[in-house]
Amino acid sequence: MPIMNMPNRDVRKGAGPRFASGASRTPGSRRARQFSLLLLLVLSLLTAPALASAAPSPVPAPARALAAPAQPGGAVAAEAQARWGDRRLDEATFLATHNAFTNYEDSRWSSVSQSESIRHQLDNGVRGLSLDTHWYERSRWLCVISFGSDCYPSDVYLCHGECKTFAGVTYALPRQSFHGTLQTVVDFLDAHPQEVVTVFLEDYVSAQQLGNSLSRVRGLDQLLFRPDAWNVRQQGWPRMTELIGAGKRLLLFSDEADREHLGVMYDKNWTVSNYWSLGDLGNDVSCVTRWSDVPLDRQEPGFRRLFTMSHHRNVPTVINSALDNGSKLRDRINQQCRPAAGNRDPNFVAVDFHRISDTSGHTPGSIVAELNARN
Repeated sequence: MPIMNMPNRDVRKGAGPRFASGASRTPGSRRARQFSLLLLLVLSLLTAPALASAAPSPVPAPARALAAPAQPGGAVAAEAQARWGDRRLDEATFLATHNAFTNYEDSRWSSVSQSESIRHQLDNGVRGLSLDTHWYERSRWLCVISFGSDCYPSDVYLCHGECKTFAGVTYALPRQSFHGTLQTVVDFLDAHPQEVVTVFLEDYVSAQQLGNSLSRVRGLDQLLFRPDAWNVRQQGWPRMTELIGAGKRLLLFSDEADREHLGVMYDKNWTVSNYWSLGDLGNDVSCVTRWSDVPLDRQEPGFRRLFTMSHHRNVPTVINSALDNGSKLRDRINQQCRPAAGNRDPNFVAVDFHRISDTSGHTPGSIVAELNARN
């Protein structure tokens, strides 16, 4: 997904219970024991009451708007001021990861865009995560044929296509729930009061399903930034020190428009974004808009959209990232994307394998730091 979403919408937490047989004295008794366990599993699934209906509970009411942005105080304020000065959110740059959930640590994916778990990505400086949300309807059949390893309830999960089609490709085990992943983000923010994180959703679920999932994330309301409460359209984005001081340090975006009442911003209303792909060969470094009716240099009275920049190919590989993530990324920002966006740097730079780079000495992380140093 581009922040990063593929225009054609391209084609995990907590493991399910596992069932294992104990030791047997003879091969025959072991086979009989295994057959008995499987028979018991099938009978229990057929006779157990159905899980809760796939229809999620009612969407919770949106959080009450703040009367005014709170002002930072104490050591947190001093550190934020030293780090960001008077810079607004739209004047800062953050490292982001494309398809952050497809990684080798969170689940058993056969093809990944990142090598680290989402928590480790955050620990290593990533502040923008792109996730694909899909509805998964509980399958007794998958539970049976997986011998109990794929017994998951109906819920919103992170999949890269249909959540039942190809294990390791369109979904992976253990399945990663959206609310569990967002809880990881909230827990990280609770432990790091100076940090601001943004989540971009390629969204295939209803607003009600998404709202039900959000309602189960502990501490989300205290951290979620709502642009309506801050009057962003009329006053512009808040300063980084204001966000940190108020504790509103999590931003959510979706490519669906009917969920802003949940505090999830419709990206086409709040951002400009370039077309996501460098092409199969990685040679398309032009920086053109993702949406034909929203140019990268769009101007609006009193308001400046956030600029999300994608920099990755059609197929993620370590080799491609090693070729793309160093001097090519740096040059593309300076020579293509910055001019195309009206002489402004991107606010989010999204890549595959964010810790991989060429031999130039420039990495995605160091390039983001360089952009922040000159702004």
